[in-house]
Amino acid sequence: MDIHAPIQKVKLLEPKHPNRSTGIIGGENSGILNWNDIAYPQMYELYQTLLANFWKASEINMQDDIKKFDTLREEEKEAFFRIITALSSLDSLQTPTMLDVLHYLSDSSFRAIVAIIAQQEAVHNESYSYVLSSLVSLSEQNERFNEAKDDPVIRKRNQLVLDCYQAFRDEPSPQRLFELMVNSVNLEGLYFYAGFAFFYHLARKQKMLSTSTMISYIQRDEMQHAYFGAQLIRILLTEVPELNNEENTKFIYDTVHKAVELEKEWAAVVLKDIHDLDLEEFHQYIEYLANKRFRQMGLPNLYADKENVMPWIQVFSDEMMNATKTDQFEQKSRTYTKVNSSNGFNEL
Repeated sequence: MDIHAPIQKVKLLEPKHPNRSTGIIGGENSGILNWNDIAYPQMYELYQTLLANFWKASEINMQDDIKKFDTLREEEKEAFFRIITALSSLDSLQTPTMLDVLHYLSDSSFRAIVAIIAQQEAVHNESYSYVLSSLVSLSEQNERFNEAKDDPVIRKRNQLVLDCYQAFRDEPSPQRLFELMVNSVNLEGLYFYAGFAFFYHLARKQKMLSTSTMISYIQRDEMQHAYFGAQLIRILLTEVPELNNEENTKFIYDTVHKAVELEKEWAAVVLKDIHDLDLEEFHQYIEYLANKRFRQMGLPNLYADKENVMPWIQVFSDEMMNATKTDQFEQKSRTYTKVNSSNGFNEL
């Protein structure tokens, strides 16, 4: 396969083709989805997990946070606003991008999963607006979102992902799909974590528990999205061996490393005044997460072997959030339940 040649959009229905896809891109597939006859049975398990995650922002009662918000220190309020709007700017990219990808996957089970991911990202985006609407006026919300658009650190951080996403949208090819998915793993599996750490830091101090519960739901979703992205990459490299080359291995290492450095840079800006949150620990934590992403994509660690150096975040870690499935590549059992006041934040 010419990995730089354009991929054609799949047709809605190809009755002469088999229901079970013969390939993830460029394969034959009727378009009819029979979950009992799919090429990669683990996708049905992931589909079920994603469905079980269903939640809405309006399920979370913000009344306690409305009262607690005024007790935050000014630097905590500023970090709160900057992080919420920065996370929203990232999730705003995901829904349209996943829908772009959907049109080029010639496996109907993967298209179904991508459709759910796109919907969940829309929920994440709405949830950030829901939090802000509970705390401040519309005019202040708009002001904060405009600040995020103009923030040079956020723009630099987003550009790494945006360039690959736009390149695929302009000229879809196997190579650009591969690059897009690596950056999707960066976004879902690394880029949110300075923000997540801040909200969990507030939660362990019994502050803004409703917002932090919502963040835990988002992280739970993002872990599944990153897992799916890593599996899609591995399947692409297997089905399209021309993609499985030294340049693309280097691309993964270079791009993930760049994302790690950008997340550290963002943390240094947005968390610099949160003096009881150790930035050096966060730097080690983001490298620990990056190593997990490398392993999910089938590669050895880039950074020195690390444990989770932020043990207070353990209740929100991958292992604690997903026990209904086993990662076929890492073979680790994972806990997977909604975190609530009785099983999560009150124990921090």
